[in-house]
Amino acid sequence: MTSPAPDTLDDFRAVLRALPAEDAQARAAAEDRNAQLTKPPGALGQLEDIAIRVAAWQGTAVPTVSSPQVAIFAGNHGVCARGVSAFPAEVTAQMVANFRAGGAAINQLCKAMGATLDVHAIDLSVPTADFTSDPAMGEGDFLEALLVGWRSVDPQADLFIAGEMGIGNTTSAAAIALALYGGAPSDWTGRGTGVDDAGLTRKTAVVAEGVALHADAATDPVDVLRRLGGRELAAMAGAITRARLERIPVILDGFICCAAATCLEAFEPGALDHCIAGHVSAEPGHAALLDNLGKTPLLSLGLRLGEGSGAATALGIVKAAVVCQSGMATFAEAGVADG
Repeated sequence: MTSPAPDTLDDFRAVLRALPAEDAQARAAAEDRNAQLTKPPGALGQLEDIAIRVAAWQGTAVPTVSSPQVAIFAGNHGVCARGVSAFPAEVTAQMVANFRAGGAAINQLCKAMGATLDVHAIDLSVPTADFTSDPAMGEGDFLEALLVGWRSVDPQADLFIAGEMGIGNTTSAAAIALALYGGAPSDWTGRGTGVDDAGLTRKTAVVAEGVALHADAATDPVDVLRRLGGRELAAMAGAITRARLERIPVILDGFICCAAATCLEAFEPGALDHCIAGHVSAEPGHAALLDNLGKTPLLSLGLRLGEGSGAATALGIVKAAVVCQSGMATFAEAGVADG
């Protein structure tokens, strides 16, 4: 299946309003198979729930994760001019080169997990606007970034992970979370790349300024993403949506990925039903985002790298769940009494 790309933002909103549901028959068949496997009921704990969820989206009682895809999206942020990061914006392009050369953490994790890796640098020479004075992206620019993500998804993949790179993007993520869920700016704003106390104070003030300026967008989460996000966040949202249409399960990464994904869920409840939370990061707002999404992370390792690294690490857990569901013998097949 190849899902046609939306031509306008209204088309994209229409897609979100009409997302496909999981395969109920496949879920029932997977649950039935799980009940017959050579183990006490529930003995594999959360692995059983994970496997059944993957099965429901793949449309089979015997799911597989043999062709996982990781896509990294990179973008630059105009808000960096406000001193919100410990690193200069040039690091984004330098890290893209590192990804392409195979030298980053995500490269090693993809090798270990048997995942393909694609890297998409989106107009790095043209940062988004500083969202404390203007929307980060115009509608055309935003749609173009969404479509980078949309087109990145391989319909033959059996699991998808969206990663990111973009100096300044924890500032965008914090602003998005504040705009959608409220609270104090400090509730959502962390140290990101490691800003000092003065930098954290500046960053928190910038988040508050941006959200106040764009308060009229709060009722349209897609527009919140356009005004406060970045190209890489828009691309992740596009990719996660396309994966849903292709019925490909998704593992969500950290704070930035979840902030982009939250805009989809806030616009259309249930939009992330095909997504599993890979981990909870060290960024203070991430756990609160996951709570609002109603998702329990598979891992809590204090990670805060981005790149899709937490989700790629969690991929090992998902693969373990799937191979047990699909590869174990039933009591009848093994000749074992089931009580």
